[in-house]
Amino acid sequence: MIPVTPLSTGRPSILATEISERLNAAIREHLLAAFAPDNTKSLRTFSAPEVAELLGVSGQFMRKVHAEGTVPEPRDIRGGRRYYSAQEIWESRGILEKASRRKGRYLPRRSGDEKLQIWQLMNFKGGSSKSTTTIHLAHYFALRGYRVLLVDLDPQGSLTSMCGISPEIEFDGLTVYDAIRYDAPSPMRDVVRSTYFPGLSIAPSRLILSEFETESAVHSNPDQSFFTRIRNALEQVEDDFDLVLMDSPPQLGFLTIAGMAAATSLIVPLTPSMLDVSSTAQFLELAGAYMEVIEDAGATLQYDHFKFLITRDEPTDIPSQQLASFMRALFQDRVMSATALKSTAISDATMLKQSIYEVVRSEMTRATYDRAKRSMDAVGDEVERMIHQAWGRS
Repeated sequence: MIPVTPLSTGRPSILATEISERLNAAIREHLLAAFAPDNTKSLRTFSAPEVAELLGVSGQFMRKVHAEGTVPEPRDIRGGRRYYSAQEIWESRGILEKASRRKGRYLPRRSGDEKLQIWQLMNFKGGSSKSTTTIHLAHYFALRGYRVLLVDLDPQGSLTSMCGISPEIEFDGLTVYDAIRYDAPSPMRDVVRSTYFPGLSIAPSRLILSEFETESAVHSNPDQSFFTRIRNALEQVEDDFDLVLMDSPPQLGFLTIAGMAAATSLIVPLTPSMLDVSSTAQFLELAGAYMEVIEDAGATLQYDHFKFLITRDEPTDIPSQQLASFMRALFQDRVMSATALKSTAISDATMLKQSIYEVVRSEMTRATYDRAKRSMDAVGDEVERMIHQAWGRS
């Protein structure tokens, strides 16, 4: 334990510094204990029924391809039951795709003229579940064989932390700030890092990213417009990914607007409460005004989809359901059909910097787990259908 001594009673600046140092030390100690010995996260194994569901095949089919030797046996076999690592699932997809007569059956990646999908999740109301939704979508798509890039545009780095990289502890390597800064930006390919989750990479964030806000106010000009910085960085790695998910800071600043200029689709998560709906209305009023300004400055904004996602949904809460129905009546298909449930399973998972897909079902109440997973699966499935629509697939 870190020794606890009385905090300074002097100048506020000294007190703030002491609090920061104490918090950072405590966080560092906690993380080193949580991720010992090498400060990295690892992913659980998946049972044979889970793998069959992810691959869209039957258990009988999986037993057949193992018996024939088409797909190697997983390394983890306990009591005659197979357990697969995410990397083994990823490799199995490649093997089955090569043997399949239908292209994209096991690796549903973009091809030909199908453009890179860049989805931004944004709202300046804290607690709207932006980061939680983003990481769940990332894991959903990576488990289904898509090549996913996360771009953490929040200087607080919540998304970065959930990928096993702690912004509180200095980590080696570049951040997204290095790719979009005005002075000698780094290649985006040098910024992108693979994660412990096969198929998922991240352009991480750290507090230094907040400097982009200040620098944009000073340096942005027609020759290096702030709203082109993220788009130009993503173009450098466009061929490496099928889907980019951007988590915006809870404010409408230069970072959020630059993300809007790079995005091909937008999702606005909101909780069904009057305060959140009112805040979102103000956010979109400002967003609309800023969109007009950057369009006048030469930006082309064209979105395949612009959707609201109801988060922290409580089906038994009558006032919130009335407000959700009001939003659907008002905006119709602009509101996604699926909702992200308010769930102790998701809350417990995110406290441990995990998604519901990383949790072992037997470690919590199964009915609670199943409801939460069905909810996030439904959100992912709806986004997947929208992506296929943007690609022109049936």
